[in-house]
Amino acid sequence: MLAMIKINLLPARKHKRQAEPGQLDVAIGGGVLLAVAAAVYFVAHRPMADERDAFADESNALTTDNNSQRARIADLPQREAAFKAEESRNAAIKQLVSTIVVPDNVLHELGELLTPARMPTMTRAMAERISDGPKGDANRRFALDWDPKHVWITSFGTKGETFTLEGGAQSEADIPQLAKRMQASVYFGEVTSPSSSRYEDKSNSLTYYKFTISGKVVY
Repeated sequence: MLAMIKINLLPARKHKRQAEPGQLDVAIGGGVLLAVAAAVYFVAHRPMADERDAFADESNALTTDNNSQRARIADLPQREAAFKAEESRNAAIKQLVSTIVVPDNVLHELGELLTPARMPTMTRAMAERISDGPKGDANRRFALDWDPKHVWITSFGTKGETFTLEGGAQSEADIPQLAKRMQASVYFGEVTSPSSSRYEDKSNSLTYYKFTISGKVVY
């Protein structure tokens, strides 16, 4: 009996390629990690970053505001010193007015000399003497733009016709301006050159000059 041999000429079907062991797990794990990373970014990192940016903006705004405030108060010590000096001046004037006993015309003249843009009461000859004209005397001339608020009187006393004036000034250069005005006034005579000394008021953190001017009162 002959055996029959069947020959299959059709190509054999190829089996589908199977994934290597572990590749599927790696893919799943990578997807999970991406999902977790995305969740962390949107849930935690992004809000924290936004909050950080908000704090940074607020900090920058505060820094800008602080710098602006510092610039505005940079001259505060000078303002405080000027305010304290003005307080001392006003207190001295009040004390002077309440205790001084001199003719009203002399008090009025002192008030004029200590008022901005006011001139002393002068004779025509004296007005020519303090001018810059041909009859002018440079030693008698005074600055027309001088601010008398830089000077204050602490005491003014008379003994007969002689007077003694004591006061304070913010700078030593202010003192001759008052003395020259008194020399030019018809209400004062034989006015001496003022003597002055530097004084430190530690309680008020002020430094100024004490001065004394003497002469005669013309009633």
